[in-house]
Amino acid sequence: MDKNELSRRIRALLREKNGILLAHYYQRDEVQEIADFTGDSLGLSFEAARTKADVIVFAGVHFMAESASILSPEKTVLLPRYEAGCALADTISVEALEEEKKKYPGAAVMTYINSSAAVKAASDICCTSANAVRVVNSLAEKRVIMIPDGNLARYTATFTDKEIIPWGGACPVHDDLTAEEVLAVKARHPNAKFAAHPECRDAVLKLADFVGSTSGIIEYAGRMEGRELIVGTEIGIFYQLRTRYPGKTFIPASEKMTCETMKLTTLEDILKALTAMAPVVKVPEAIRVPAKRCLDRMLAVG
Repeated sequence: MDKNELSRRIRALLREKNGILLAHYYQRDEVQEIADFTGDSLGLSFEAARTKADVIVFAGVHFMAESASILSPEKTVLLPRYEAGCALADTISVEALEEEKKKYPGAAVMTYINSSAAVKAASDICCTSANAVRVVNSLAEKRVIMIPDGNLARYTATFTDKEIIPWGGACPVHDDLTAEEVLAVKARHPNAKFAAHPECRDAVLKLADFVGSTSGIIEYAGRMEGRELIVGTEIGIFYQLRTRYPGKTFIPASEKMTCETMKLTTLEDILKALTAMAPVVKVPEAIRVPAKRCLDRMLAVG
């Protein structure tokens, strides 16, 4: 079956089942192309919660589908590739977090959205890469355990007088980018700006003209001076960049910045999931309620 026929059948099933398709910016081009909403992980879950859809098909990874289930417990959430996980989220468990809390009594626990629902439920407040600084500065506690991304924690620490205790996790896609690679690309494109995700190493971030979330990088690309941008995040973002700003040139900071699990989901997988109405991701209420409280505390900050 060719791409057009797959797309037609998916859209027909979404109409039939009153469903919507969410696609993260790191998904395959052809998946983003037919999605109802594309975006960052948490933003997509909020979009879905605002709709009257009965079914959410999340083209992403497991923690993202869990976030959709947390915010829309009455909806059926499908994750076409159930095994699609996140290496960063896997670096922290509830048991490991509880051990960390014992080392720093009285410290607040701020967990990045890239974490499991169970870890969120065991935390005090959530954050995204876009609002981490604002959230940490809203806390009354002077000491904050920030999990699971150590690079994001160290970046956030430069904008607060609070003591940030970083967890040792990292996103391998972003953490593997080196300053030497960026400098080599900059040498080949001396007029280009450089935008980096805060999950990158500090040495890389120091070279950036802009540091921000995936959505933030897309917005920066639209308003920046100049026509060339070196992009320091997963290459799936290039579909959005080239679609929105066809008059500009976008250059990967490294060709190896590909998340294999983000690329697992195909149109065939989405069609199969909608046909079978499986696999379903459903967060149990005992976890969903405290996890939602963690998200709600973040939303109260703005």
